[in-house]
Amino acid sequence: MLNYSRYKRNPVIDYPEREWPGKEIQKAPVWCSVDLRDGNQALIDPMVVEEKIEMFQYLIKLGFREIEIGFPAASQIEFDFLRQLADRKMIPEDVRVQVLTQCREELIERTFESIRGCSQAIIHIYNSTSTLQRDVVFGMSREEIINIAVQGTKWVKERAERFPGKIILEYSPESFTGTELDFALEICTAVQETWGATKENPIIINLPSTVEMTTPNVYADQIEWMNKHFKNRESIILSVHPHNDRGTGVASAELALLAGADRVEGTLFGNGERTGNVDILNIGYNMFSQGINPELNIEKVNEIIEIYERCCKIPIHPRHPYAGKLVFTAFSGSHQDAINKGVRAMKERNSSIWQVPYLPIDPSDIGREYEPIVRINSQSGKGGVAFVMDTYFGFKLPKGMHREFANVIQRISEKQGEVSPDQIMEQFRQEYLERKEPIHFRRLRVDDLSDRVTSEFDTRVTVVYTDHGVEKSFEAVGNGPIDAVKRGLQEVLGEEMKILDYEEHALQSGSNSQAAAYIHLLDVNNGSVTYGVGVSSNITRASVRAIFSAVNRLGIGQGNFS
Repeated sequence: MLNYSRYKRNPVIDYPEREWPGKEIQKAPVWCSVDLRDGNQALIDPMVVEEKIEMFQYLIKLGFREIEIGFPAASQIEFDFLRQLADRKMIPEDVRVQVLTQCREELIERTFESIRGCSQAIIHIYNSTSTLQRDVVFGMSREEIINIAVQGTKWVKERAERFPGKIILEYSPESFTGTELDFALEICTAVQETWGATKENPIIINLPSTVEMTTPNVYADQIEWMNKHFKNRESIILSVHPHNDRGTGVASAELALLAGADRVEGTLFGNGERTGNVDILNIGYNMFSQGINPELNIEKVNEIIEIYERCCKIPIHPRHPYAGKLVFTAFSGSHQDAINKGVRAMKERNSSIWQVPYLPIDPSDIGREYEPIVRINSQSGKGGVAFVMDTYFGFKLPKGMHREFANVIQRISEKQGEVSPDQIMEQFRQEYLERKEPIHFRRLRVDDLSDRVTSEFDTRVTVVYTDHGVEKSFEAVGNGPIDAVKRGLQEVLGEEMKILDYEEHALQSGSNSQAAAYIHLLDVNNGSVTYGVGVSSNITRASVRAIFSAVNRLGIGQGNFS
């Protein structure tokens, strides 16, 4: 049994006057991407400078105007990256880079060196404030923790007054969710007053769910309590930075917006420490699905996926909301029927409002398609071609075959553009199913030798085939029909071959069902490999056809053909 008694519930606040449950999200917040800092530091293989530059430029393309680029005072790589952005004038005038630093004077000094040449920047200072960290990590009193934050603010303010560009201060009471609310308010107010925040020169107060400690409604209560108790609220941009330890980061952020937050820090697809940061794309698409402009250019989700996976080296989960490969796929027949009827009803009614069962949004609005409408072009991957073969025609290509056949289709798409499913199937027939020359399998007889104890093998085959149109035959033995046919072909062709893999499946059900067989064949003499495919109502015949298909594709023994 789980030893649940080792844990205690985190406290909730007594806040019956809460108002956020009766509110609705009306507009997008200020978005701040922390992919290049919080996200990057959580990668197994952190981004190199070139990847960071690509990600930075793409975040701008997506519409982010505040981007935290790293911790330049603590990392030479991040310092050099920021210098490249500044020296090469890669930061648009309307984009603010955000840099993180602890409240230490030498780090703050180094941070200001890193932003030299920037027209504006957000200096993000922080120190941990939770009851637990004050006790076991720092051994400091409340007053000592406040002094750290205030002194850090003073050091930033002194340098900001000499800086030729605009400096915005952001302060985070790190581990806010484990901090007493009265103390969180006290330290944030001390920083606010030290900075001299005004409506015209506001401060960003960022209240992070550094570690998700309880349910999202409690976080919303904490945010609303702070929001209502701040002095000079108009001088504060209230920001949240939710993590996802309990798997409720998106809910925490959305409820925090109801509770008064103006700004959200997060990452694409939720990459971040432990279980991740809040997923900004998820929130943005949620808003979109409710008719709210997310104010981000996120209509091409496949493009976002491709750049994210290349830079971060992390695959997107197939069930990720909106972006997962399977989220617009219905395996259930009743779901498929309801979706098809919903789409048909919209067309018949000429409705401009999207209302289709099981599909909260039109996949095409974000660059996706519902399963039966997959399209293949020169930019399509191997999975897309295999997907069409399975979805439209029932051929479940072995994983190793995906790339081989996708390369065939890509050569076509590079010449003509989009390739239709029927064209893909026709090419599959030509490349595999109809690959019957120069040797063409005709007939097969299989004899069981298992009752003959003197025989080394349990199967004998007699194969009739044509060689350049001339009928021939061979007889061979082996451990099963496939092995026997391979041995016979080796003998008549005079070349050694090896079957690397074999797969089979039914193409359709019922009395007239067909079977598909796939053979992965190696020409031992030159190391060439390929797949062959055969189809028949008899699985043994399908397998033999697959062997002949592969032999013809490899050209094994063609010098021996008469």
